[in-house]
Amino acid sequence: MSAPDATKPTWMPHQPADRILSTLKTRGALGIPDIAKVLNVTVEAVRQQMSKLETEGLVDAESRSSGRGRPTQIWRLTGEGHKRFPDTHAEMTVQMISAVISVFGEKGMDQLIGAREAAMRATYTEAMRGARNLETRLERLADIRSREGYMAEYRAEGDGFLFIENHCPICTAAQACTGFCRSELQLFDEVLGPEADVSRVEHVLAGARRCAYRVVPKARA
Repeated sequence: MSAPDATKPTWMPHQPADRILSTLKTRGALGIPDIAKVLNVTVEAVRQQMSKLETEGLVDAESRSSGRGRPTQIWRLTGEGHKRFPDTHAEMTVQMISAVISVFGEKGMDQLIGAREAAMRATYTEAMRGARNLETRLERLADIRSREGYMAEYRAEGDGFLFIENHCPICTAAQACTGFCRSELQLFDEVLGPEADVSRVEHVLAGARRCAYRVVPKARA
């Protein structure tokens, strides 16, 4: 099985509405003033776009009390809004997974996942060549995963880092076979090097809006 195409361009928002959807995808639920600040546009410009997006069923809002004064409206993506982002697996993928298990059994599915993991490991390992520290490896991993459609980023947090994937382009496949997620966690642990301890702290399949991994240098773990 061939490795994911690391040269494939990631989804990039250009239209104002797409930039708002991308902001909600990567940052979670926000108020209109917060969105305007992130995008460096006026509150009125955002409000106009939100009205259109709500009409299209891509966003919805809830009121949250912030103490004194009127409740604040917080906006978030709907299920339809999430579907606007790349998804490289759909119904045919699920059918193929079912077919593999039916013909070759669970062992055959594990071998298929192992082949995919081996190809990805080779690609990722090559990308890490010359990386002298953990942060450089995280930067390169975020870049390659973003090119694969995961909208990945990382940031320093506490005594380590938080590696975040704001979108899961293989969510349909992962729902059909959780081995894909187990495989990727092991892969991250390997390519980030023996000095890093990696653990998943948020998981889309567990109901979170994203997948996130805690990465801590083992000397501090």
